[in-house]
Amino acid sequence: MESELFGHKRGSFTGAVSDKKGLLEEGEGGTVFLDEITNTSVAFQAKLLEAIEEKIIRRLGETTTRQIDVRFLFATNRNLEIEVEEGRFRQDLFYRINVFNVEVPPLRERVNDITVLAKYFLDRYSKEINKKVTGFTPDALQKLKDYYWPGNVRELQNVIERAVVLTKSELISVEDLGFEAAKGESIIPLKEIKKEAVMEALTATGWNVKRAAELLQIGRKSIYRYMKKFNISRKAWGTP
Repeated sequence: MESELFGHKRGSFTGAVSDKKGLLEEGEGGTVFLDEITNTSVAFQAKLLEAIEEKIIRRLGETTTRQIDVRFLFATNRNLEIEVEEGRFRQDLFYRINVFNVEVPPLRERVNDITVLAKYFLDRYSKEINKKVTGFTPDALQKLKDYYWPGNVRELQNVIERAVVLTKSELISVEDLGFEAAKGESIIPLKEIKKEAVMEALTATGWNVKRAAELLQIGRKSIYRYMKKFNISRKAWGTP
């Protein structure tokens, strides 16, 4: 990873047969996006902090520094505050990159996006396999909205691709989606699942919002938003 981002000098390691620019040099004047930043080592994070703070890098095997001019964007699906507390992520790097924070809610919290994304993937895969599939039955669309989507957009993408391949009609049906529910059972409404999860987390932590947020792996702001949305409070729920 260090070689890819910072570059290396010829002979600095086995296989380094020539000097190589890193992506931070190649991206001069542009934007570098690092996905899943929490998957990096603490040692790597130290070098990255220097690149962000001082706008300089050192290629592997070199002692001289080089100036860079790039903008950084980072993404993670973990709670960075928890990662810092448990020693897996540098606190100084966290404060440095947490300048402007955009929280992207999971797909289950963006129900209106599900239809748009489903239609996009439908159009994409029907063209790829040259198969005339024009839409979804009303029941299929409702099933997509009711599903919890633990795998977020990638799971939705896979479900639609599979449905396009399997369907024998121009409209994708519930059966084509492949969701398996126990016989005679209906899917629990998504809002009820959220409400129950929040209530269980708050009860288990003695109504400690920070600890409840950690249990659910969401931010404290999200907990407060759900409490307001579902009218969750000790008084309203008769909790002493």
